[in-house]
Amino acid sequence: MRKNKNKIPINTMGDMLNLGISIDRNNLKKSYFATAQQAEDAAQAHRDEGYTFHILEKGKVVIEIDFKTYNVSAPAVVYLHPDQVHRMLDIDDIIVSSLSINSENLNTEYLNILQELNPIAPFLLEKQAFSIISSSFSLCLNFYGQRNNKLYYPLLRDSCNTLIAYLLSQFLNLAKPDETFSRFEKVTTAFRKLLEKNYINLKRPGQYAALLHISTPYLNDCIKGSTGYSVSYLIQERIILEAKRLLYHTNKSVKEIAFELGYVDYPYFSRLFSKVTGISAITFRNKNHD
Repeated sequence: MRKNKNKIPINTMGDMLNLGISIDRNNLKKSYFATAQQAEDAAQAHRDEGYTFHILEKGKVVIEIDFKTYNVSAPAVVYLHPDQVHRMLDIDDIIVSSLSINSENLNTEYLNILQELNPIAPFLLEKQAFSIISSSFSLCLNFYGQRNNKLYYPLLRDSCNTLIAYLLSQFLNLAKPDETFSRFEKVTTAFRKLLEKNYINLKRPGQYAALLHISTPYLNDCIKGSTGYSVSYLIQERIILEAKRLLYHTNKSVKEIAFELGYVDYPYFSRLFSKVTGISAITFRNKNHD
């Protein structure tokens, strides 16, 4: 049975010094979640406060991220954007190193890359890459404990950014073998950034084209050339993803969700949800909570 909740829980970084950085390494055994209550607590869906990297050093984990289930075996990296809703479904005696960092501490270039690549599926690490990442994480964890060091904060921040830079290099090697971006891809990247910030308030392709200082037809050409989809499709998909998150993880009514996502016309939102997903919002909620 679902608990009565009106918002998606946010897992805070547990940063006692309020630096916006949290680091730990944990050994979690399957036996830790033996009771029904322990399993339910572990599997609670949530968002993370910061940009989070989980480095799976040993074992296996089954994780659900925005309604997609991933079976991840070590060595691997799971990256979670602050917007993504996720939950752990199962583990098999894992050792996991975790780094969570807020946007203020992230190098601006790295933050931009993370926004461009979002979402990123969990991926396996080659032996050499894992060795470098594991060593780099150990250095970050060491600095994290040196609170009496007079350069504690810059040492911690800069070492974490170095680790993130290497992790991003691995992501980029998988996402795009070459580093050249066509004009279409650059426009698409800029559009996705705007969409993530404005999907609640801006719902027409022309509004995004105006912000990008290009024509609506050209924006559509760029998006279709890079993704195969229209601008309208991507706008609707982003809105519906958030609607699904709220339908599944909260008890808000469909009408409340419609208003939260910027729709005063509740019937229109209901029709849009049915059009995009093929089922009504109520059917989606009931189906996923049977």
